[in-house]
Amino acid sequence: MANSLKSAQFLMESRQSIAAYESAEACFELGVAYSCGTGDLSVDLVEAHKWFNLAALRGSEEGQAMRAEIAEEMTGREIAEAQRQARALIASTQLRAA
Repeated sequence: MANSLKSAQFLMESRQSIAAYESAEACFELGVAYSCGTGDLSVDLVEAHKWFNLAALRGSEEGQAMRAEIAEEMTGREIAEAQRQARALIASTQLRAA
């Protein structure tokens, strides 16, 4: 069990660093992880929406579909927070790239 938890944590940490800069697929996988709960993680729809949104912005049709699906389970405030977090991450990665 502990080994599984460490694997899940490693996956999350490695995917976040990759996803923040590059891959629609990595962003989508993070969205799935947060929407379903991975390892010892709790389901976090705000985080899931953020990562699905970033995947969609990188061209993922699956990201678009999943973002819409989980948005049906979220409040307007939660969606707004997820969008704010996505914009902040985009802004921070653009500053690092400059």
